Amino acid sequence: MRTAFFTLFVALLLGGCAGSGNYFVLSNPSQPTQMRQVRTSIGVESVTVPKYLFKRNIAVAKSSNRITFLTGGEWAEDMDEGLTRRVVTYLQRALRNPNVHAYPWGVEQQPQRILKISISRFIAENGKVYLDASWSVEDTQSGRSTSHLFSTAVETGGNDVEHIVAAMDRAFGRFEAALARGLK
Repeated sequence: MRTAFFTLFVALLLGGCAGSGNYFVLSNPSQPTQMRQVRTSIGVESVTVPKYLFKRNIAVAKSSNRITFLTGGEWAEDMDEGLTRRVVTYLQRALRNPNVHAYPWGVEQQPQRILKISISRFIAENGKVYLDASWSVEDTQSGRSTSHLFSTAVETGGNDVEHIVAAMDRAFGRFEAALARGLK
């Protein structure tokens, strides 16, 4: 009896800890449609995201004050790290510049420009994915800094996890393109 109870307890514990089995990442960045040569080195210092993106479950806003987490899909990576990797790869392609690096970049690779990205909203609500972000670029030689705002809404085409993740991917692609255009 004791062994059966222990086996049942372990099975319930492991079953409760198991994920959905459906793990998602935003895809690799698309090939930029507009490319230009930028020779200055760029360091992506940080991509900060809202706390609800630190959870593995995919968040959906039910109202302006209520967030729920979808079942049937989980993020396979930390969003701040995944988005940073995506931004670096996209900027390397769009700016034809291999000298775009994520922090920490080391003393010998001190960039000429430092990019900081803050995402304030990245969530599905009422059939759309909303992405609101700001970024700043600091010139390390002059100390001057410029700031920019970005906002977009993308139709999801459905309320299931796959449609929402695909719309998030498209929204972030728009952000990457705007970011590359803003880096002059």
